[in-house]
Amino acid sequence: MDLDFARQVLQTEADAIRSLIHRLDASFVEAVRLVLTCKGRVVVTGMGKAGLIGQKISATLASTGTPSLFLHPAEAYHGDLGRVTRDDLVLALSNSGETDEVSRLLPILKKFGTKIVALTATGASTLGRGADLVVQLGEIEEACPIGLAPSASTTALLALGDALALCAQKERGFTKEQYAFYHPGGELGRKLLKVSEVMRSGDKAPAIRADRTVGEAIAAITKARAGAIAIVDAAGRLEGIFTDGDLRRKMSVDADVLKKPIGQHMTRNPKTIGPDRLASEALCLLREKKIDEVPVVGADGIPVGMVDVQDLLDVGLV
Repeated sequence: MDLDFARQVLQTEADAIRSLIHRLDASFVEAVRLVLTCKGRVVVTGMGKAGLIGQKISATLASTGTPSLFLHPAEAYHGDLGRVTRDDLVLALSNSGETDEVSRLLPILKKFGTKIVALTATGASTLGRGADLVVQLGEIEEACPIGLAPSASTTALLALGDALALCAQKERGFTKEQYAFYHPGGELGRKLLKVSEVMRSGDKAPAIRADRTVGEAIAAITKARAGAIAIVDAAGRLEGIFTDGDLRRKMSVDADVLKKPIGQHMTRNPKTIGPDRLASEALCLLREKKIDEVPVVGADGIPVGMVDVQDLLDVGLV
């Protein structure tokens, strides 16, 4: 294996990206503006390797606050043009600017009144002449040993598309919380889950007055299929907590505990957490205190739910 050639490939592709740094000009700024002001979606299109890069750019746009879809230029002639509206912005990718399937779309898109931004080597190409705006890549030497397979040019297209999508993200002020909303199954999405999104509430988070019996409290826990119950005062404010583990410990020393008021056996002033705190903070609290449940309490002191370690396990935080 020729490691020197492998290094040369990486160098060529890195040089292709570096060449874009000084090429960025007012046309790129205008492209970002068009993305930000687009009332519809950014429709990304490209054929072959450029199309594969286009799919990734479209995915990046969509996950960072810019509604987007990928339009296969060949399928567009067989009904998929119905995906495009006047309010959309078309982002057309072709290094040469002479890809037939992409070029043939231009007059049809013009009839729609849809604006077209081209990412291509030069504005003098067919694609460049037919677009409303051209962001030029410049002439890029491919890393392929025979100079034909798209390699450095597609790397440059990808980097330029990322720059476009991420500049739009930055201008929108797109936050981590918004990003997590679009990535609920991802690591970041899990880290940014709020307690209110994972807690048990309503019938699944029982509460009882302190003058009711331990037996009644256990019946409520059993009905809710919970591991603990909140003990509240006449105004509904949290006074304590009683868990399955508490019951086992109490019964080992008092066989009649089920008949006694829960207020005599509850844990007073338990650790609590607010509904707007991060679920990861709840996990830290459970681990630090070596407990399995923590009441979720609002600013008024009234419990609104209960977080069980099982809930955190279910969303992948444990």
